[in-house]
Amino acid sequence: MKYLGFAIFLFASVCFAQQSSDFTPSATNVWGAEYPRVDSTGRVQIRVKAPDATKVRLNFWSGPKVDMEKQPDGFWTVTTPPLVPGFHYYTVIVDGAEIADPGTYGFFGGGKDASGVEVPEPGSTYYSVQDVPHGQVREVWYNSKVTGNWRHALVYLPPGYDKQMKVRYPVLYLQHGGGEDETGWIRQGHANFILDNLIAAGGCKPMIVVMAYGYARRAGEALPDLNGKPFGSPEMMKAIQDMAAAFEDDVTQALIPYIDSTFRTLPDRDHRAMAGLSLGGMQTFQITLDHLDLFSYIGGFSGAGGMLVLGNRKLDPKADYNGVFSDPAAFAKKVHLLWLGVGTKEPEMMRTGLLRLHTSLQEANIQHVFYESPGTDHEWQTWRRDLKDFAPRLFN
Repeated sequence: MKYLGFAIFLFASVCFAQQSSDFTPSATNVWGAEYPRVDSTGRVQIRVKAPDATKVRLNFWSGPKVDMEKQPDGFWTVTTPPLVPGFHYYTVIVDGAEIADPGTYGFFGGGKDASGVEVPEPGSTYYSVQDVPHGQVREVWYNSKVTGNWRHALVYLPPGYDKQMKVRYPVLYLQHGGGEDETGWIRQGHANFILDNLIAAGGCKPMIVVMAYGYARRAGEALPDLNGKPFGSPEMMKAIQDMAAAFEDDVTQALIPYIDSTFRTLPDRDHRAMAGLSLGGMQTFQITLDHLDLFSYIGGFSGAGGMLVLGNRKLDPKADYNGVFSDPAAFAKKVHLLWLGVGTKEPEMMRTGLLRLHTSLQEANIQHVFYESPGTDHEWQTWRRDLKDFAPRLFN
């Protein structure tokens, strides 16, 4: 019995050791970096070298903000509680200075390059690289007379684009969020893999996806001085509106003509969609509802409605967006899909505002889809799921 008890104890110890040491490097790490590491429960271990520092703090943007512990070798370490699956931005605060973790690649968010860690979602492969035909992501530069400069965009071309030379494709214009840029949907969102996998499974139509730089000011305009101006101030709101108007003209007068003249598109409103996350969702609503002659599919990912949501008021079908919602039957003929999405753990103002918009559209008898991503915040896992649900509904 004594030996049996010892054997059970030894077996349990081995099992515990295996469970407690199943950390593996994150998919976001640079070559050869062992940290950050993620385990099967979603915990993340961070390890940075700062031998002369007196205080180091971990700052997950949608997660824990905790002090790290100094080790005898000069490294600082911490293990987080389990995080929800998906991509997470973070930085490290070393004696008050915010830096990126050199163990990961840089991801542009919050107006700067930050670190990122990928927590796998068990059983989810829809945004992973699969053994299926892959499309290509190309960089393009187009000259905009609206902004007076050359502007950058990424373009996803579906599998077979270069072989099927007589085939033309519908186009989705897909916008990033505030503080991010046109690289976000590929680097953080894996939109190309989502589309590859959907197309291979017959889940959506092959399409071209255009991801453009979402900030714009008109040629000759100087940047406004917003130092010390709080969000919601007249100066801030005017700057946002001016930027939105300039971007709207850039998309409709420069970007769309460039895409239609450069790639084999189906250049009509029935084969043109626009969607975006957060700021990109606000831009999408403004641009598409002002130009229903150009777009017939509309998607807002945690950002539909713009100032309606931020302004804490209900939709007025007769007044808002030049009255496009005042006639439900006419709207349904023009717009083949109106799609709204939000994460169930998003900030209260965002979630409440989008629920209110959803209810307002229902009361106005406007056909639309409302999708909630379970358990996710204002983060990339919400928007990956949004794209997975939105793309199969396009161009049918």
